[in-house]
Amino acid sequence: MTEPYLSRIGTLIRDARRHKDLTQSELAGLLGTSQSAVARIEQGKQNLSLDMLARIGESLDSEIVSVGSSGPQNLRITGGVKLSGEIDVRTSKNAAVALLCGSMLNKGRTTLRNLARIEEVNRITEVLSSIGFKIRWLPDSSDLEIVPPAKIDLAAMDEAAARRTRTIIMFLGPLMHEFDNFELPYAGGCDLGTRTVEPHMIALRHFGIDVTATTGSYHATVDADRRPTKAIVLTERGDTVTENVLLAAARHTGTTTIRNASSNYMVQDLCVFLRHLGVTIEGIGTTTLTVTGVEQIDTDITYSPSEDPIEAMSLLAAGVVTGSEITVKRVPIEFMEIELAVLGTMGLQYELSEEYCSDNGHTRLVDLRTTPGPLKAPLDKIHPLPFPGLNIDNLPFFAIIAACAHGSTLIHDWVYENRAIYLTELTTLGAKVHLMDPHRVMIEGPTKWRAGEIMCPPALRPGVVILLAMLAAPGVSVLRNVYVIHRGYEDLATRLNNLGAGIQTFRDI
Repeated sequence: MTEPYLSRIGTLIRDARRHKDLTQSELAGLLGTSQSAVARIEQGKQNLSLDMLARIGESLDSEIVSVGSSGPQNLRITGGVKLSGEIDVRTSKNAAVALLCGSMLNKGRTTLRNLARIEEVNRITEVLSSIGFKIRWLPDSSDLEIVPPAKIDLAAMDEAAARRTRTIIMFLGPLMHEFDNFELPYAGGCDLGTRTVEPHMIALRHFGIDVTATTGSYHATVDADRRPTKAIVLTERGDTVTENVLLAAARHTGTTTIRNASSNYMVQDLCVFLRHLGVTIEGIGTTTLTVTGVEQIDTDITYSPSEDPIEAMSLLAAGVVTGSEITVKRVPIEFMEIELAVLGTMGLQYELSEEYCSDNGHTRLVDLRTTPGPLKAPLDKIHPLPFPGLNIDNLPFFAIIAACAHGSTLIHDWVYENRAIYLTELTTLGAKVHLMDPHRVMIEGPTKWRAGEIMCPPALRPGVVILLAMLAAPGVSVLRNVYVIHRGYEDLATRLNNLGAGIQTFRDI
């Protein structure tokens, strides 16, 4: 490998490691090498074998280099073209993840309709298949059928697949009903004090489950005599924390009260699904859930998850940054109202249809038509809050919308370390993005977009933000190594092309 190429690969590896919240030493432990070797790799000062590149990619959940792959690697975007037409919002990625974990509670057949065929779903189904579940996509559809085994075989778990998704922590809630003790692999190592892990442990202890950790594994023991005696107050109003407690409470025959619960879209979908399985849940859509579980669940169920508000925001942003009139259909309006209110203060004009119901029988949908027009920067900063506040995953899309507005906009991502840094890549395309600290960027607009070539960051939403900005930039842009986008979006390039975009997939030879 040439020195410049090694340097580019090293930068990719460094960014992917930081996105996974791993230190150089922790990555070295996963790879079976030294911290100094990882440091040399990230500095572009060490030759790399194909085997080592594959192991790094697997450990970091990022396709660093693709060799001999038939899948698309890069995108070539002809920008500065107006979009037009209609596009449907697909079903929610995060709801799909929760429902796949929820299906583990059911001894009957679970069929999830119109599921997103994305990498995150593929990983979880790989794990479920390895422990005995029969998983199949029904012919000529995006419907996924899940049939449980008579007995789950955790010893046969595909550890490589399990370590590629942090969703594995949501197996704790379902599996505590099946085993007195069990072990789960976990890619994030053994730090139970991190923000994303400790709230799960605190909440699940009420159900008798205690978890200890060694490097890369959770060891769980279950005390069947210990059950909630008072309301469970979550120390963090997190989506996956709330879902894990719901999965634990679903087969606890008593009544569980969960306070400071997330009421976000994927949590509501899981609640509606559990209701169909016979679990009584009161307070859906609020921060207090009351759950009366059932000892056994054995029913054949067909369920349709609702539409994805993050994809809806992505498509709305595509219309705004290209100055196009498009209609985004099947928008889950309850989870977009704050975003639209903020955009309204910036001068965005749009039209909404009458409301109608999603196929899950619960979520309110509308069709949204964008109207091109001038925008101005908001007077206040734009920042996320737990639902019903502005969704953290929708925040990056405000960066490209702010780049189109007159004035200066402060974007404050207080949740994720360093994700704001990826937004500085927009400067290559002409945007004025000033990084104030790892959580805040100031964006000055309006932008005179220009074409450019960018290596896709290892974070899903910033990667899509760059793609949408390239749609606005006259000329031909190249976005390289777009594997991360496939994790959360199905056929995004093709669907945007149906609106008139010019996106081609290609691979380097």
